Formats: sequence, structure tokens, C-alpha cells
Amino acid sequence: MSRIGNKPITVPENVEVKLEGNKITVKGPKGTLEREIHPNMKVALENNVITVTRPNDEPQNRSLHGLTRTLINNMIIGVVNEYSRELEINGVGYRAAKQGNKLVLTLGYSHPIEMVEPAGIKYEVPTPNQIIVKGVDKELVGEMAAVIRTKRPPEVYRGKGIKYVEEHIRRKEGKTGKK
Repeated sequence: MSRIGNKPITVPENVEVKLEGNKITVKGPKGTLEREIHPNMKVALENNVITVTRPNDEPQNRSLHGLTRTLINNMIIGVVNEYSRELEINGVGYRAAKQGNKLVLTLGYSHPIEMVEPAGIKYEVPTPNQIIVKGVDKELVGEMAAVIRTKRPPEVYRGKGIKYVEEHIRRKEGKTGKK
């Protein structure tokens, strides 16, 4: 029995939800999101409350039950309050800048790395060593933050690179540490 899947989702006043077959559309003040729901899952909308049910207790349906409910809930939260992910740049000469709709990263390579904002994503650079990725789709925000981080992942000896703000890098001693 899924504890998460059985929880009902209350739809806020300023959010509009449409169910068409196995496609759900959520429209709110920050934007609009659409998603295909697995055909086995039954989604019902009554009196601004969404419930997700499954046909039987097969393992695949049990795993899809909680997932479907969480995806719908994340869509509703995203169109009301944007999701954001903060990244921090450490290293001498490493910095970020925003030029129009491009994020320009100087990370010690022979060339700057330019990344264009995809649809539904905004980059903010409050300081040269901080990047904030914002958007209504939680999945896309996390993916773009991960793509930025891969341009120069943090290294364990000096701690240089791009890391998430809440991430802790376990530092290693160098060669001189063994004696």
C-alpha cells in the first residue's frame, strides 16, 4: 500500500488543472506544465482535490502510484512557486557572467563556455561566483544545474570547480600527507 500515492493533492485557488485522457495540464501564475500519465494510473479531479489510484497491486503499478502522485504535486508547486537550484564556483579566476540570455563561464579552459537558456529556465548571477537556476519544471531545473556542474566538477585536492551550495566536498590530503 502506497502511503504517498494515497495522499490527495489539494489544488490552490490560482491553479487550473485539466485532465484529458492520460494527459494532465497544470496552469498557474508562473507558467504552464504538461505531462503524460502512465495509462495504468487513474487520476481523478473532484472539488479541487486530485486523487491517484492504481488498478491492482502488481509491482509496476505499485511503483508508478507514488511516482505519479509526486510528479503531479511537483507540477502544482512549480507553477505556484518556482523551483531554484544554487551553484557555487570556487577557484582563482573561475567566474560566471550573464550576457543577454546566455550564461558565460570562465573555468580555466582556453575558451569561455557559453550556455543558452532553454525554454522555461532562467539563469541568475548575483555575484561572479554564484549561479542560480530557476524554472517551473523541477526536473528541468535539476538537469540544467547538473549540466552546469559537469563543466568543471569540484576536485577533491584543492576544492576548485562548480558545486551545489549545500554540497560538501570531502577533501583529500596530497602526496606530502603520507610519511
